[in-house]
Amino acid sequence: MGTPFSAKTQLASITEVLRTIAGPLDLNVSVRLWDGSVVPLGPNADGRLILSLSGPGVIGSMLRRPTLETLVRLYATGHIEFEGGDLIEFTKALRTERSNRAELKKISKAMVVRKTIPFLFAKTKTGDLDHGYRDDMVGRKESARNNTDYIQFHYDVGNDFYKLFLGEEMQYTCGYFTDWSNSLDQAQHDKLNMICRKLRLEPGERMLDIGCGWGGLICHAAKHFGVTAHGVTLSQEQHDFAKAKIERLGLQDQVTVEICDYADHQGTYDKISSIGMSEHIGAANYPRYFGKINSMLRDRGVMLNHAIARRAKTSKKAAQRIRPERQFILKYIFPGSELTPVGETTESLELNGFEVHDVESWREHYAHTTRFWCQNLSANREQAIELVGREKYNLWVAYLAGASAGFTAGSIKLYQVVATKRAKKGLSGMPPTREHLYRAA
Repeated sequence: MGTPFSAKTQLASITEVLRTIAGPLDLNVSVRLWDGSVVPLGPNADGRLILSLSGPGVIGSMLRRPTLETLVRLYATGHIEFEGGDLIEFTKALRTERSNRAELKKISKAMVVRKTIPFLFAKTKTGDLDHGYRDDMVGRKESARNNTDYIQFHYDVGNDFYKLFLGEEMQYTCGYFTDWSNSLDQAQHDKLNMICRKLRLEPGERMLDIGCGWGGLICHAAKHFGVTAHGVTLSQEQHDFAKAKIERLGLQDQVTVEICDYADHQGTYDKISSIGMSEHIGAANYPRYFGKINSMLRDRGVMLNHAIARRAKTSKKAAQRIRPERQFILKYIFPGSELTPVGETTESLELNGFEVHDVESWREHYAHTTRFWCQNLSANREQAIELVGREKYNLWVAYLAGASAGFTAGSIKLYQVVATKRAKKGLSGMPPTREHLYRAA
C-alpha cells in the first residue's frame, strides 16, 4: 500500500519538525534527507557529522514501531547511515543534557503528530535480518542451554574478522590501562601480566584457563611465569588459532589446548582463570560452574573470575526483565549470555567452597577497550564487509559502540574477583598486602 501524501509534503513536514526540535536539542549533528537536503540539529552544528536517511520509510518504520530493534534493522540494512565520523563519535554527539530535554517537552505534541501523519504508511524494505540466533536466546535453565551452539554462533564468525579489531594479542576482554593514553596492545599485554600476578603464578605450577579464547593468556603465563598451562574452549576457530600459536612460540612442552566443555574436563590445578567466561554460564548455573572449578583446584589454590556485570536491582522481577539493548545482544551477538551483579558472583563463590579476597572494578578500562575495538573495526570497514557482509558488519559496529557507551555511563560494569579454595582449616596462604601486583614490570 502506498502513501496518500506527496513526496513534497513529506519533505516539508519532516524538515519543519527537525527545525523545530533543533534549538532545544542543540546537537553537533545534521540530518541528510533523501532528497539531499541537510537540516542541522543545533544552531552550532558544523556539518561534519551527518545522519543520512534513505527515504520516508525510515520515519514510517520508527513511527509504527519505535523500538531499538527497528533502529538496528534500519542501520544494519543501510537505511540509516552515519557520515563524517564513527559510531562512537555519534553516540557522544547525540547525547542531550537534562535542560535540553525539558525544553523539548515544551514543543507542541499536536504539531509533531500532525507533521508525521504523512509517514504513517511509508514503508522501507528491511526484511528479517539473516544474522540472528533462532533458538533459545536466553538459556537461563541448564536444560535449555546449548553452550556449544552459543559459543560457536559468536566466536566462529571467523578469526580473520576478529583480527581486524582485537589487536596483536587477539584478546577479547578488556585491557588494563596503566595510563589512559596507552595503546590497545600495551593495555592487553599489561592485562595479561596483571592477571598472572593476581593468580600469583609460580614456575612449575599447573594452570587452567576456562574459555581460553585464542590462547593469549595460557601462552603468556607459560612464557613469562614458567607455568604449565592448559586451555579449554568450545570454539573450533579459537582452538586452531591457539594451537598454531603454541607451536609458533615453541611452547608445546608447557601449553596445551582442547575443545571441551568445562563441565566435562578432569584434572587438578594450582591456579584457575575464568576470563570473560561466566557471562556465558547464566546465573542459575553458577553453583555448577563454581562448584566444578572448586573441584579442580588444590586446597588454597587461587582462582580469578573476570566478568562483565550489571547493576543490582531492587526486585527479582526487575532483575529478570530483559532490556532492549540486551535483547539486541542476545539475538545478534551473544545468545545465552547473562549479566549479574558482582554480589551474586561473590555469594556463589562463597557458597561453593571459596574464600573471596579481592574485588576490583575495571569498568573504565572496558570503556576504553571497546572504543578502540569500534574504531579499529570502523577503520577496516571494507575488509570486514568482504568477510561477513554489510549487515553483520553494521551489527557489530553498533554492538561495540553501544558497549562503549554502556561502560562509560556505568550501566554495565567489569569486575575481577580473586578467591581461594577454602582449606578445611588454617590460613588461606594469600600475602598480607597487594604490593606484588604493582611492582615494576
